[in-house]
Amino acid sequence: MKQFIEFVRKEFFHIFRDRRTMLILLGMPVIQIILFGFAITTEVKNVRVAVLDPVNNVVTRKIIEHLNASEYFSITAYTHSSKEVMEHFRKGNIDMAMVFDEQFSNHLYSGDAHIQLISDATDPNMATTQANYAINVIASARKELLAKSGIGISGSPGNISTAGVSGSASIIPDIKLLYNPQMKSAYNFVPGVMGLILMLICAMMTSISIVREKETGTMEILLVSPMKPLWIILAKAVPYFVLSFCNLITILLLSVFVLHVPVAGSLFWLLAVSCLFIFVALALGLLISSLTHTQVAAMLASGLVLMMPTMFLSGMIFPIESMPLVLQLIADILPVRWYIQAVRKLMIEGADISMVLTEVSILAVMAVVLITVSFKKFKTRLE
Repeated sequence: MKQFIEFVRKEFFHIFRDRRTMLILLGMPVIQIILFGFAITTEVKNVRVAVLDPVNNVVTRKIIEHLNASEYFSITAYTHSSKEVMEHFRKGNIDMAMVFDEQFSNHLYSGDAHIQLISDATDPNMATTQANYAINVIASARKELLAKSGIGISGSPGNISTAGVSGSASIIPDIKLLYNPQMKSAYNFVPGVMGLILMLICAMMTSISIVREKETGTMEILLVSPMKPLWIILAKAVPYFVLSFCNLITILLLSVFVLHVPVAGSLFWLLAVSCLFIFVALALGLLISSLTHTQVAAMLASGLVLMMPTMFLSGMIFPIESMPLVLQLIADILPVRWYIQAVRKLMIEGADISMVLTEVSILAVMAVVLITVSFKKFKTRLE
């Protein structure tokens, strides 16, 4: 028994001396519970709303105030035409629009008053949830308005009728789903899957490939060849760039002909932005390879550090706007977040390249920073 206890103590010492093992054993549960607890949510939060109110009277302002006072919605734009509303959608400035009928206030007490709710249905589940939340808020505001008028209320939140008025008065929400009226889930997950696949292939495989050379001692043999180290590293990365581009073409073909998700925008710019993202992912893989010495360490770094944030913080599954501010800031430094956002605009919404200049600029800056740091670190460690 004494020998057994000594072996147990020795194993504890080995674990405590290995910081990476300690990080996995004690750090990963903390990270996972935070991600799972805050990022995985189907609640609607911070929905950006544009309002088109041609009436602009006490009744419509009361409904707008109720919506803006809700913890779920934020009025970010007041528009004057339907064209302006669509422009906000194309730029990605809003998630939903509320359009009042020109005779809304008159029909509220004497007939059917119409409000059109326009939602971005690139994520169909979230669009439906947003519309349902808005309907409940509008129903609450309407109940308050009618109570002040001494009118009784009956019916359901979606189409509440009033008793004691001429005819059967009600607010009828007309829901319009942009970009995905059929509410196909493929419209939502195809851009996310594209980002996930390209990130894993480029970053993980590139980091393991170079670390394998370092671990087996063959990298030194390559470096004594007449070719400069920079070109050797680029030569290692080029095959993964070509394979990733082939995967990109395959994904697009399957999306269009099997999943029936059309490329609504420019195919050229979609491919160009994807190539930029592939380059960013390759640079990230080179950085990981320069900071690790073994294939296992590279796999853990690329798998654990990239896999979970890509799944939960990139907007692939869960909306970033509904996450806490800390997680939103972490999401901002993930290249895949900006790529998925750009692909949704180019492929699903049919936006022009001018509408994704922000995403392209951020990816370009990330590419320059990552490739500079990775090459500098790599050459420093080899000298």
